[in-house]
Amino acid sequence: MKIPILMYHQIDQTPARGTPLRGLVVHPRSFGWQMLMLRAMGYRGLSMRDLEPYLCGDKKGRVVGITFDDGYRNNVQHALPVLHKHGFTATCYGVSQLIGGSNVWDHALGIPHKPLMDLADWKAWLNGGMDLGSHTCTHADLLKLDIKEARQEINDSKAFFEAALGYEVRHFCYPYGRFNASHKALVQDAGYHTATTTRRGRVHTGFDPFAVNRIMVARSCTPWQFVAKIMSAYEDKRA
Repeated sequence: MKIPILMYHQIDQTPARGTPLRGLVVHPRSFGWQMLMLRAMGYRGLSMRDLEPYLCGDKKGRVVGITFDDGYRNNVQHALPVLHKHGFTATCYGVSQLIGGSNVWDHALGIPHKPLMDLADWKAWLNGGMDLGSHTCTHADLLKLDIKEARQEINDSKAFFEAALGYEVRHFCYPYGRFNASHKALVQDAGYHTATTTRRGRVHTGFDPFAVNRIMVARSCTPWQFVAKIMSAYEDKRA
């Protein structure tokens, strides 16, 4: 089993040169050809929820996981129509206490303010057949918290989304990709089924469901690189 799980953040117009973390903003046209290439290569793009039986080995097929971190409104505006066009699903990991706010965790770095989804956006996302995952309450760096604080970030985000939207939240994503063994245990105890990281590589047989590798798709990704990320050991060698 070698399943690529793609990691995106924003799908939006390219920021000005010199903008910090500019590479995390993928242009809508680029996202469009990437999804088209997946379909042309015979892959189905799936949310973490829809990917579960493939990860467990209950199903087999040419599948790719599609995930978005942080819950930006531009995911609904620009990614959702493309996903619908190709019959794909995706998971977006939201920050529960910042619904309808902006990416405040980035402001000190000089990254432009970008709106996050509000409850209406999340309802549109879910009504479109997509999946919602948790990215903590405040986009907290779990390594900077004590166990009680970390448990609250992990548990309360799940509880909030489930109460507000009536949707079971089964999947978690570590903010900044930072975690340790204690955090994996907390995520499992909270009732999540997986937790994704920023560690590079495809998912292989015997993987740890609470430390799942992903493949980042950056603004500058070329068609050749995209194919290599999906179909070869290109990312596995960088894990």
